[in-house]
Amino acid sequence: MILRSSPTYRRKMVVAGNGLFYPIVGFASCVAFIYMSFGGLGTNLQEKTKLGFVERNGTQFMLDGKAFYINGWNSYWLMDHSVDEYTKPRVREILQAGAKMGLTVCRTWAFNDGDYNALQISPGRFNEQVFKALDHVIVEARQQGIRLLFSLVNNLQAYGGKTQYVKWAWDEGVGLSASNDSFFFDPSIRNYFKNYVKTLLTRKNTLNGIEYRDDPTIFAWELINEPRCITDASGDTLQDWIEEMSAFVKAIDKKHLLTVGLEGFYGPKNPKRLTVNPEMWASRLGSDFIRNSKIPNIDFASVHIYPDHWFHDKEFHENLKFVSKWMHSHIEDGDKELNKPVMFTEYGLSNQNKDFEPSQRDRFYKVILDAIYKSAKKNGSGAGSLVWQLFVGGMDKYNDEFGIVPWERPSTYKLIIEQSCRLARLHGPTQQQRNLKNLCSQRQ
Repeated sequence: MILRSSPTYRRKMVVAGNGLFYPIVGFASCVAFIYMSFGGLGTNLQEKTKLGFVERNGTQFMLDGKAFYINGWNSYWLMDHSVDEYTKPRVREILQAGAKMGLTVCRTWAFNDGDYNALQISPGRFNEQVFKALDHVIVEARQQGIRLLFSLVNNLQAYGGKTQYVKWAWDEGVGLSASNDSFFFDPSIRNYFKNYVKTLLTRKNTLNGIEYRDDPTIFAWELINEPRCITDASGDTLQDWIEEMSAFVKAIDKKHLLTVGLEGFYGPKNPKRLTVNPEMWASRLGSDFIRNSKIPNIDFASVHIYPDHWFHDKEFHENLKFVSKWMHSHIEDGDKELNKPVMFTEYGLSNQNKDFEPSQRDRFYKVILDAIYKSAKKNGSGAGSLVWQLFVGGMDKYNDEFGIVPWERPSTYKLIIEQSCRLARLHGPTQQQRNLKNLCSQRQ
């Protein structure tokens, strides 16, 4: 970590022959030790006053009075790795690496429900050690100039998710149904989730004293990762849940942006379900990109990109064509239907595909990054993209078929940096992007 040093002041010490020399030296040493231990609090306080919240103006994110287009990434594991001292250094390492690539936003989990290193042990019971780990993530991200997109719960079972909430209600004898989808309609479970959200948003960080809802290091909240409610294909159940929970979040926190966490599928009543969705199953999942994203308390739309998981019979070049159409459609929706930014909050290419070659990832990423840049040049709604997912060395067991250590493949590393630079050149780098000016000037 590179700390901004504060000026060192030299004071002349006049010592009379009255035996005050050693007490004064001892006092001065103590003051110096406290100053060094807390890293120049005056400088840190000044930095706090400079950092503004990311806001929205129509189809664009705004920061420091100008349009803000995002090149970023996913590292879901930051809180989990901050709990234990032996894994904690990886958090700083990946955040520093992101900053060196000119990346500005990292999406990560702000949940772990009833699992190993659980943040929420049971409804309303929290592990303070894990909460302090999340405090650390926020402070570390701030020091590295990275903003955080915090996801609040998982539709999937990893790290607890809605399955754990349903189990809690069932075990306490208050659950209406054993179906995972009861997460969305069971009143008791809704209250569990609301209590969790309130506890998180009003949490006072033990390291900097700032409540989460007041900390501009947090870019935005995401209600749920990849929501699906397959027991109600009409979409009414999920729509009602999003409306209720987005209003609840905004009642507590009006400073931060909010998104749903959608994959981007069009619902059963949308004509695009036939021409843009990957296949017919995608319209039967209980979600609807347009309907869900139009909710007034939702500030920006979210979309994921996984063609090799959505199709099972297409060649690589066909998947690239789909990605172009998929992105164009959603950016068009942001511009014309929603009047909101559209963030592609996950994109990845599996290394388990039968025809996979490492060079394919560069081609795949480039299609996505080019689409964002093209929209940004026109001041459009294509607000940014977050690759799934980045790791540091030695984390193979946490990896999946999409993860990369970017500096291990120079062509990928270069591609990511070039996207950061060309986006920054459109409107000028923000104050947050400390390294970007020098980084990009070397590449012109």
